[in-house]
Amino acid sequence: MTQVLTVSCKLKASQSQAAKLDATLEAFGQALNWVNQNTPEKVANAVKLQSLCYREIRARFGLSSNLAQQVCRRLAGARKVAQQKNRPVKAFKRGFATYDARIFSFREKDWTVSLTTVEGRERFELAIGRYQREQLAGSNPKSATLVKRKDGSYSIQICVEAEPSPPQRTGRVLGVDLGRTDIAHTSEGDNWNGQQLNRIRDHYSKLRAALQRKASKGTRSSRRRCRQLLQRLSGKERRFQAWVNHRISKAIVSRAKATNSAIALEDLTGIRERVNQQPRSKAERRRTNNWAFYQLRMFVVYKAAIAGVPVVLVPPAYTSQTCHRCLHIHPDPTQSYRSGKKFKCGHCGWEGDADLNGANVIALLGAAVNQPRGSWLACQLQGYRKPALYCEAVQSRVVYFEIHPLARAGSLR
Repeated sequence: MTQVLTVSCKLKASQSQAAKLDATLEAFGQALNWVNQNTPEKVANAVKLQSLCYREIRARFGLSSNLAQQVCRRLAGARKVAQQKNRPVKAFKRGFATYDARIFSFREKDWTVSLTTVEGRERFELAIGRYQREQLAGSNPKSATLVKRKDGSYSIQICVEAEPSPPQRTGRVLGVDLGRTDIAHTSEGDNWNGQQLNRIRDHYSKLRAALQRKASKGTRSSRRRCRQLLQRLSGKERRFQAWVNHRISKAIVSRAKATNSAIALEDLTGIRERVNQQPRSKAERRRTNNWAFYQLRMFVVYKAAIAGVPVVLVPPAYTSQTCHRCLHIHPDPTQSYRSGKKFKCGHCGWEGDADLNGANVIALLGAAVNQPRGSWLACQLQGYRKPALYCEAVQSRVVYFEIHPLARAGSLR
């Protein structure tokens, strides 16, 4: 299966070239919003949109034939996503334009790209480093997105198709427990503490609240200054979170690759909805909703695909309550062997870090998925034996388990 990577490259543009790029981006953004406002909302097919307004786009905004088609394709894609979420496409922000192979080309010998503008074709030199050169070397990209940054610079996001490494066959599994106290904790004991991230989140939250109060109650000049500061702050927390997740995911995949292991993660889909149903303070609700666990999971998945490391998903039920050594769960459903960051098993006596225990349980479940014909986890009670954890969809690689209620009353082995 081909994997698409996006390589962001800065453009070197002269003053005259910058004017052409600005005119192209402005026309593309205006065309997008005009087509969105003047065509039926239910039309989400690029061919139908093109038949409705192709000539008008070219006449009104001066876009080339292919750029006019890109407007229809971009709007069609946005409407399809919006229809899945049952909401309309309101408006598009300006400052971007999409390109395909007919109006964009990359040349490796001098590291330049050629782009079609409203005033003809222009060639731009790329200001890139070693990482971008490694990704672009030997490639033949067929699509890209032109973007203008807030600082006035231009970048081209080039889509590169790559063949991922074949997944390695292994019986070892590296379990990863995701959380807020420790952002990630592996079954080998590596962990990344979330205190720094929480402090930065709380700092930005207090700073935004203070600026918003001043922006609504201060003088005219102070309100304008506060709005400018809020605009500068927008995205800084998100970029820091992405940097942290990139660093953690790279370390996890590198360790799995070095030890010839698969990676097992919890499938935390819908956890925000479940957690927000519980009574929580406003601060706790904000911290939970800002927890970018899905982004970390996606970073691990695509980095693992490049490295040829298998990734399996296991359900999070009982992973924090089960002892990884004896597989015993507290017999009382209202109690648990876990208390905060500590875990002390009342059956075998194992005592240690709760996140380390959870990561080892996830590794055991991942091993059952990775080797479905090998050892399995079962519940043995008085005269009763039934698998407490069993695989329902091994071939799909997104695996679900069922835990039998009677398993809580005894030990799992």
